[in-house]
Amino acid sequence: MDTEKKLAYINSFMSNTLMETLDIKFVGVGEGFLVATMPVTPKVHQPVGLLHGGASLALAESVGSTASHFLIDTGKYEVRGIELSGNHLKSIKEGMVTATARILHKGRTTHLWEIRIVDEAGDLVSLCKLTNIVLPKK
Repeated sequence: MDTEKKLAYINSFMSNTLMETLDIKFVGVGEGFLVATMPVTPKVHQPVGLLHGGASLALAESVGSTASHFLIDTGKYEVRGIELSGNHLKSIKEGMVTATARILHKGRTTHLWEIRIVDEAGDLVSLCKLTNIVLPKK
């Protein structure tokens, strides 16, 4: 499946989910990485008008969990996030943030992802780490 078809495929599953609510769009995919964007608007702000850390973590988990699906046989296995951590390094009020998940460890039962969230200037906003577990489907 080519890149455009992969992106269309994963974006087609976002209806009626948190990803749709936050306007997360998957925009890049390749060997061992996945990229998504999220607009920074008042609906993802904390009360003082800055990007909410929880919205950043939701973006990070969305891109990292989705990325794991490209590494498994989805007919036999499913993925669940089991640990997520994030360091918020820069505040942002508006614009677009881009999250890139890169695989650090691809084991049989766990995947470890580093997710870098940057602003439009390429400055690091948040650095996150996600561990997913790979489970057999029941």
